Amino acid sequence: MVILRSLRVGLHTSVAVLLVIGLIRLLDGPHSVEIRVTGAALTLVFAAVYVAGTFVERRVSEAKTSASSSTGPLRTDSALGQGGTLVWLFVVTGLWGGLLAVSADFAWVAFPLFFLHLHLLRVPWAVVAVAGLTGAVVLVLWNQPGGDHPATVIGPIIGAVCAGLMAQAYRIMDQENRALRETMEDLQRARQELVAAQREAGALVERERLAREIHDTLAQGLASIVLMSRAAGSNLDSGSVAQARDQLSTVVRTAGENLDEARRFVAVLQSGELQDPGLLDELRRACRQIEAQAAAQGQGLRCRLRVSGGLRPVAGSQAMLVLRAVQATLANVLRHAQADTAAVTLTFLQEALLVDVVDDGVGFDQHATVGVPPASGAERPMGTGVGLGALRDRVAAQGGQLHVESSPGSGTAVSIRIPLGQEPPQPQELPGEVERWAE
Repeated sequence: MVILRSLRVGLHTSVAVLLVIGLIRLLDGPHSVEIRVTGAALTLVFAAVYVAGTFVERRVSEAKTSASSSTGPLRTDSALGQGGTLVWLFVVTGLWGGLLAVSADFAWVAFPLFFLHLHLLRVPWAVVAVAGLTGAVVLVLWNQPGGDHPATVIGPIIGAVCAGLMAQAYRIMDQENRALRETMEDLQRARQELVAAQREAGALVERERLAREIHDTLAQGLASIVLMSRAAGSNLDSGSVAQARDQLSTVVRTAGENLDEARRFVAVLQSGELQDPGLLDELRRACRQIEAQAAAQGQGLRCRLRVSGGLRPVAGSQAMLVLRAVQATLANVLRHAQADTAAVTLTFLQEALLVDVVDDGVGFDQHATVGVPPASGAERPMGTGVGLGALRDRVAAQGGQLHVESSPGSGTAVSIRIPLGQEPPQPQELPGEVERWAE
């Protein structure tokens, strides 16, 4: 704190100035050579002891990592220790007493010593010490020629009172400064804890994102490969070689697509940038994949892709969200719905993109299936698995909404609303066969 440092410098400067004045008056006064030599020697010793103590304390204060150790003229919590500080103060006071015995010109050095005693000692002892110093000054000055008048008594007392007020003000500022430093340390620790918490939260979010990506891409593909491989094995056992060959071809194709997906996934992790997946082309490919997987499992599922509204550019993260949502939902349709048809519809509005995936499968009772525990042994119906929960989180992260509607025998509809920019849609010619049965 600037004020505290200024007071500290002022204290040391006043000691030096008063000591020099006393020495000059001693050397210039009518004193014997012995007294002059003794006074000069004591002055040098006093100065050396005082400077050594303050220099050591300053070096120690600068080296200390505690924020509260660098404020006082001589902190009692410094490396000198309580005992060392008191010894230093006792020696300085004793040397001043010797100077005062040699010459009354050193009496005024008592004023900065008042401040030191009031600052370094406990209040009762400090009051006693200051009273003793004041009495010594009054006694010496009173015995000087012409010193027997009230000012000789009043002057030192006023000086002691002023020193007490200054010491109290310094003590208050010192306490406030230490409290401020402790607060700053607390804030710094809180900031470090916040940074660590944010880092941990970021790592958790990244783990969740990776888990969703793996679930929606690689895990779905591997599950399809496992099912088709089992089906191909069953067909080989039964002699249906042609059908098994078709299923194995689907396995190879799905594995290749999964490999490409894994490479894209690694590329995104390395670059940190989401690439626009070419939304319509990727959705067409997702429809073809789900049909091929359904055919390999002996199902007749057909997938239709529709686009309505003015076609608009979709940001890479939003396009990736739409693609993953459609892939995850179609995988659920294939696994649970027993559907003949799945329709994927993209509707471009001025402020949002609507994505609907509707199937004509068996559906499920939303109320009866809520909260089915994983350990129940029952197969999870569509809408209650881990994939939909992860999808809901992914949509919410983009500021969107996800709704699922279903009832037994009436199929299932998954609707997603994703906010887009406010620019109006630009009329564009839709690519050929946007609304089509995937082949």
